[in-house]
Formats: sequence, structure tokens, C-alpha cells
Amino acid sequence: MSQNPYISIVIPVHNEQEVLEELYTRLTQSLDALGKSYEIILTNDGSTDRSSEMLRAMHARRPDQIRVIEFNGNFGQHMAIMAGFERVRGQIVITMDADLQNPPEEIGKLVAAMERGHDVVNTYRQDRQDSWWRLQVSKWHNRVRAWMMPKLKMKDEGCMLRAYSRSIVDLMAATGESTTFIPALALTYASNPTEVGVAHAERSAGTSSYNFYKLLRYNFDLVTGFSVFPLQVFTMIGLLISLCSFAFVVFLVLRRLIVGPEVEGVFTLFAIMFFLCGIVLFGLGIVGEYIGRIYQEVRKRPRFVIRHVLERPVEITASREEDEAYLSRVSASEG
Repeated sequence: MSQNPYISIVIPVHNEQEVLEELYTRLTQSLDALGKSYEIILTNDGSTDRSSEMLRAMHARRPDQIRVIEFNGNFGQHMAIMAGFERVRGQIVITMDADLQNPPEEIGKLVAAMERGHDVVNTYRQDRQDSWWRLQVSKWHNRVRAWMMPKLKMKDEGCMLRAYSRSIVDLMAATGESTTFIPALALTYASNPTEVGVAHAERSAGTSSYNFYKLLRYNFDLVTGFSVFPLQVFTMIGLLISLCSFAFVVFLVLRRLIVGPEVEGVFTLFAIMFFLCGIVLFGLGIVGEYIGRIYQEVRKRPRFVIRHVLERPVEITASREEDEAYLSRVSASEG
């Protein structure tokens, strides 16, 4: 392996023992076919199956090209990618999932786009092989996200097969944020991003690590990390409710003066009160999400803990010209 490979592939791994062997075969074949130097960084994000053992075997088969980062627990997909970003050596950095739903054979499209001068290459899945309900949820989610955050130009935020220039990756790694959404963070630094369509395959083995709760947290990270839109919405809702409440109070006062005291509307008032209390509690929850993220950042705790890294040390050797220049300087100083 050259000291500075041209391409770095960063892959988070969590309980993917069923697909790791196929991933190794197809990924290395695809990269070898490109004819460019490369490295593969696989981050084991607290797997409880045989993934750790299989990753060690993969490193032993190609120690010059495959590096393995072992977490001591589960810190999440984006933190696993960030750990790889802190150690990449290539000029083009590509992220992908280990489940093979985005075929490694598509990597050439991203490299070609980067070589045309783009600094971020986002992707969108063509002919998605997902269930009907998942497609509908994703479609509406992308629409809502585009409405809430129009500056983030992404057709498909759920596709992790993306490419970044080394300068963008260095900026992302330097942020030190404990919770973030990498594709959105990259776009905030990009000057010439683009998007390409890539193939999508059905998961052949294993199960997705994203349950409903994790998907919810993932979206909270995106929204609260890159927009204050929810806070602005509740400001407008609060203003609207205040105006309506004032108008309702005026109505009740006039009704009391005209009709006289009555108790028939007590339950209506209770229903309105419960509705307003629900709005207030929901708004407090949104504010709490922002405050909680501020709290996480100010504590400055490590974003992840690495147990060990499997890699072959890079030997830094000077060229013949550098050796001769050094010897001539030493001779001149002695003379």
C-alpha cells in the first residue's frame, strides 16, 4: 500500500456476519478494477455476532489495504464513520453501508464525479427494492425535510453511498460534534456538490439495525442539528393560540353580558385547556431536544471509545533526493 492511497472506503459494521464475506469479495474486486490505490476502513460498532472475528480475518488477508477499528461498544453509524474519517489517508473518501443494498460496483460513478471537480457527491437510490410502506415513508420524509431545510439539497438522505474530498472530511472530523448527520454536515462545507443515481438492491441477509426508535433519533439529529425550524413553528403556533384565546375571552365576556351566567360550556373549556396543555408539553419537548444537545456538547465527553485498531504501520522513508539534500546540509554545516 502506498503511504497515501487515492481512495479511502469507510464502512460502519454492526452485526453483519451474513454479508461480510460477500462484501469483501465484491468490494475488493470493484476497487481492483478501477486500477487506483485504495484502502478500506471498517469500523466494528459494538457487534455481538462473529463480525469482529471476520473483520480480523479480512485484515489478515489484505493487511496493506484493509484497516479495522474496534469500538468497545455501540456508538452509532455516524460515529463509526467519524472514527474512520479521523484516520483516512486517501484523497477521495467514500462511505457505504455493509449490507450491500448499495452495490460496491457503483463506486466508479462516484470516483468519476469527484474527478470532474466536485467536492461532495451525494446519491439517490434508483428503483429502490424496499417495501411499499417504507418507500412511502421515505418519500414523505424527504418532502418534509426539503420543506423544513431547503438549503440542504438532497433527493435521498437515506442513501449512505457518498463521496467526499479529503478537505471536506478533515473539516467534518475537526468539528468534534457528539451528534451529527454527516451528509448534511458535508453540504454545509461543500462549494461544488452534485448528485448521481445509483443502483439499489434488496438486503440479502441479516436485519436492519435501524428500529423505529433509532430512526426517530436519527431524524432528531438531522432536524435539531441543522435547523431551528421546529422552534420557529412553535413560536408561530404560540402566537396564533394567544390571538385565538384573546378572541375567545372577548366572546365569553360579551356572551355573559348578553345571555348571563351559564355552565353548559364547562366541558368545552376543559377540552380546550387539555389541547393547549398538550401543545405546551410538545413544545417543551422540542426545546428539550435542543437543550439536551447543547448539554451533550458542553460536557466534552469522548464521542466514541476505540478498543484497538488493526492496521499495518506506515513507514515514512525519505527519497534519495531528500537524503542527498540532507547530507549536503550536514556537510556544509560541518565545513
